[in-house]
Amino acid sequence: MSVGRIITTPACVAEGADWLAAHEPRFAAALQVTGPLPLRLRPDGFAQLLSAIVSQQVSVASANAIWSRMKEARLTGPRKIIAASDSDLRAVGLSRQKIRYANALAEARINYKNLRQAPTQDVIATLVEVPGIGAWTAEVYAMFSLGRADVFAPGDLALQESARVLFELPERPKEKQFRQMAEDWAPWRSVAARLLWAYYRVAKNREGIR
Repeated sequence: MSVGRIITTPACVAEGADWLAAHEPRFAAALQVTGPLPLRLRPDGFAQLLSAIVSQQVSVASANAIWSRMKEARLTGPRKIIAASDSDLRAVGLSRQKIRYANALAEARINYKNLRQAPTQDVIATLVEVPGIGAWTAEVYAMFSLGRADVFAPGDLALQESARVLFELPERPKEKQFRQMAEDWAPWRSVAARLLWAYYRVAKNREGIR
């Protein structure tokens, strides 16, 4: 099973945006107000997923502050997490639940290099086995850390709200309905997500994703 298209440059994103605009007039209209879409690529590996766990259910400012303290304490690698005591991890701002999740991720011993060549559904299946990593985190990791061009995050509230406004829906689409709706945007669902997040920022004057 192939990995599919990998987004590596702004030109890849622009190609996807052009395809979406040609296939869906509302996306063409959205691009008029958002302008060029961001590349948004991030590193892959343990630290990126640990950072995602840190970000759960706290503000962007709080997540950034905790992550900064973790970097200063050199608590961003699996061996360092396993060697740290609960009090060490509490001292940098992790809750009891997030300490459990951080240790579970460290003990999972995921082969991050192998994930780069794995089909997206296998990447997501591997990641969601780890306590503290849900479908949203796994999908966003595939999208931005692995550069997968055709993955979506239908459980994301900002994407749901952006689609509600752009497509003039009576309410936010539910996750299952939204996943089906996004099938029309293959093979560029990751670019559709970038476009909807960008449109959310314009429509709501708020960032939809860290």
